[in-house]
Amino acid sequence: MANSTPRIAVDAMGGDHGPGVNVPGALAAAREQGLRLLLVGDQTALEAELARHDTAGLDVEIVHASEVAAMSDKPSDVLRRKKDSSIQVACRLVKEGRADGVVSAGNSGASVACGMFVIGRVKGVLRPAFAGILPTVKNPTILLDVGANVDSRPEHLFQFAFLGDVLARDVLRYDSPRVGILSIGEEEGKGNTQVKEAFEMLKASPLRFLGNVEGRDIFTGDVDVVVCDGFVGNVALKLAEGLASNMGKVLKRELTGSLLGRIGTLLAMGRLKRFARFADYAEYGGAPLLGLQGIVIVCHGASSPKAISSAVKMAGRFVASGANEHIRQALEANRDLTRT
Repeated sequence: MANSTPRIAVDAMGGDHGPGVNVPGALAAAREQGLRLLLVGDQTALEAELARHDTAGLDVEIVHASEVAAMSDKPSDVLRRKKDSSIQVACRLVKEGRADGVVSAGNSGASVACGMFVIGRVKGVLRPAFAGILPTVKNPTILLDVGANVDSRPEHLFQFAFLGDVLARDVLRYDSPRVGILSIGEEEGKGNTQVKEAFEMLKASPLRFLGNVEGRDIFTGDVDVVVCDGFVGNVALKLAEGLASNMGKVLKRELTGSLLGRIGTLLAMGRLKRFARFADYAEYGGAPLLGLQGIVIVCHGASSPKAISSAVKMAGRFVASGANEHIRQALEANRDLTRT
């Protein structure tokens, strides 16, 4: 495209709250980073929502889409029968070169399907992967795959490591990301056949490979990229989400259960707010689907404007850094280490 400023297509109809959340979130990101926006969805609804906001100085275009992929829709049905759904239209804009990436809080399965079959993969990528960005006691850790592939071969895990390494360098700005593979023990030789074979490939790669890591290591901040099968990664991600949610409820119950507890809460309010920000998924907005010709970021259905804004900004950084070209180069340079 003649203009080098990243242009992000936003599935403005996706998610639980539709344009009322997606539009202000996207506008906030565009204003902060100077991004160009394509808001995809029902034109009348989007014009009405845009009229409620100050768009002076912003490059915003509405692209009409007459259909919406419902959360209950099967991904295959969205691909075949809802060709004018906002998520498929958004992905088609990337395919046609009118946008560089897509952000959606809608049907995640449909987002993955449209990303894979409409946008297509980067040359050399065997399987795109979902990357979860998790808070730790130090810097965030990338966990992938967290659900795009429920059955992965060793060479897929090998490639996931390169996808995560590029994300860590280009988006999180880590100079030399530390990479580990999730297993049932830290010692070399632990794990199933899939993990053991991927271990040998990664050990021979130029990545800063630490070896096996266990589930408890994910949140220490001592490893920057953790690679695993999508089935395992999704279970780990949902376990972490559930633990954080319920720990918060227990903490609230204990702090407000007595007069002394309530007084202590008031005194510690500043630190408690910092803790809440630490555990807030909205800080990063969504899970990037890595390995496609354009970045696709899938957000939680109940995303807030802050979460949408964070996702759009992440998409902009991914595009501006040239991450997809770095992925292609890394895979091409290490193609001989896989069996494909």
